[in-house]
Amino acid sequence: MKAVIFDLDGVIVDTAKYHYLAWKKLAAELGFEFDLIHNEKLKGVSRMDSLNIVLETGGIEGLTEEKKAELAARKNGYYLKMIEKIDESEILPGIPQFIEKLKTEGYRIALGSASKSGKMILDKLNLSDQFDAVVDGNLVELAKPNPQVFVKAAELLGIPCENCIVVEDAGAGIEAALAGHMKCIGVGDKKVLGAANLVVSGTDQLAGVDFTVL
Repeated sequence: MKAVIFDLDGVIVDTAKYHYLAWKKLAAELGFEFDLIHNEKLKGVSRMDSLNIVLETGGIEGLTEEKKAELAARKNGYYLKMIEKIDESEILPGIPQFIEKLKTEGYRIALGSASKSGKMILDKLNLSDQFDAVVDGNLVELAKPNPQVFVKAAELLGIPCENCIVVEDAGAGIEAALAGHMKCIGVGDKKVLGAANLVVSGTDQLAGVDFTVL
């Protein structure tokens, strides 16, 4: 048996825009501008590592761990408020069809995301019952490009890492998948995601992928 492990942001749903707006709001409160170019560095990165990148962008140093935790919690509060009304209309194109194809062909399916809101978002999208395992930031300590989140997902599925295919939209995630001895499909720009075994330009192309070429 084989498995497919999905990243969340940018693969199943575009919650990345809400993360960006929440970080941007926090940065403004701290007195500096945080734009989309800066935001590229946050793709696939954990909340605390993202905070450190944001603080570095603003030239803010010397904060205590307690203060950093307070800022991360504040940002997460903004984010959670923004996604309260998210629903299945925001599922990215082709994802329901891709999941249906995988189920029909006997694949096990898991979520492998740095987001601590992964389970909640799947619930809001009415997709939870499609996933055999959910691994998010609440279950792992090490962020991508460490492969821990994907290895944990494979473990919960009972599938060897070598039989897992990861779907990712971030360079750090692709690096993590390959480090975990898994195949990887990149979704997005081939110039950025070229290390993946296969790259498609959008989620609407996933259902047409021939896994035998991986």
